[in-house]
Amino acid sequence: MRKIHVIGIGAGDPDQLTLQAVRALRSTDVFFVLEKGEVKGDLTRLRRDMLATHIPEGTYRVVEARDPERDRTAGGAAYSPAVGDWRAARADIYERLITEELGEGESGAFLVWGDPALYDSTLGILEEVLERGAVAFEYDVVPGISSVSALVARHRTGLNRVGRPVQITTGRRLAEGFPEGVDDVVVMLDAHRTFRQYAGEDIDIYWGAYIGTPDEILVSGPLAEAGPRIERLRAEARERKGWIMDTYLLRRNPGSGER
Repeated sequence: MRKIHVIGIGAGDPDQLTLQAVRALRSTDVFFVLEKGEVKGDLTRLRRDMLATHIPEGTYRVVEARDPERDRTAGGAAYSPAVGDWRAARADIYERLITEELGEGESGAFLVWGDPALYDSTLGILEEVLERGAVAFEYDVVPGISSVSALVARHRTGLNRVGRPVQITTGRRLAEGFPEGVDDVVVMLDAHRTFRQYAGEDIDIYWGAYIGTPDEILVSGPLAEAGPRIERLRAEARERKGWIMDTYLLRRNPGSGER
C-alpha cells in the first residue's frame, strides 16, 4: 500500500518544524511540491532548504508540478464554483503524481505551510482522489505551527481573552460585518485590506506578513493609526516580491460596543 504524509511545516521558519514532522520527513521516499511560478519560487526553495537541513542527500526524491491557476476574479455566486474547479484540477495533479511517481510500498509527502487542518485544501483533495478509486493509498497528518499561532507569538499576545470567543474568518466574510458576539477576529489572507472599513472603531490590530521568514513584517496598534502604515508596507512588499501572504488579528477594546 502506498503511504502519504501530509506534513505541516510551519509558517516559514525552518526552526518551526516539530520533531514529529522531522521523523515523517525522514521516512519519506518522494516529496511532491506544487510550484507557483518564478514569482513565488522562494516558497519552493524554502521547502527544499528544509529537506536539505533534515534529510541526508540522496535518500529521497523531489517531484515538482505546476499548481493550477485559480480564477481570482470570480465573486458572489461564482466564487464557490471557481474554487471547486481549482480543487478538481489539483486533484487531477495529485492523482497523477501518486500513481506515476510513487511505487507500491513507498511513502510520499506533501509539505503544507502552517497546519494542514487550518485554511488548507490538501486533506479534502486527497479524499477526493481516494473517492475516484483510480489509486489506493493511506495517509496521515502531521500538525504544524499555523500562521495564526506564529502571528500572536511574534506579537507577544494571546489569541483569546478570558471568557471570550475567537473567530477565524476571511476578508470576504469580514466585509459583510464584524462577527456578532465576538471581539477577537483572525483574518486570513485578506487581499482587499478589509480592516480599513473598521478604522473608525476602537479596535487594535496585530498584523504580520511573511511570518517566520527573513522578510517578516510586523505592525500592531490602534487600527486608526496602524492601518495606513500597514497599507503602505503591504504595497511596498508586494511590489518588491510580487506576492504577499499576511494574517491579522482584530481586537475590539472593552466598552466599544458590539455589532
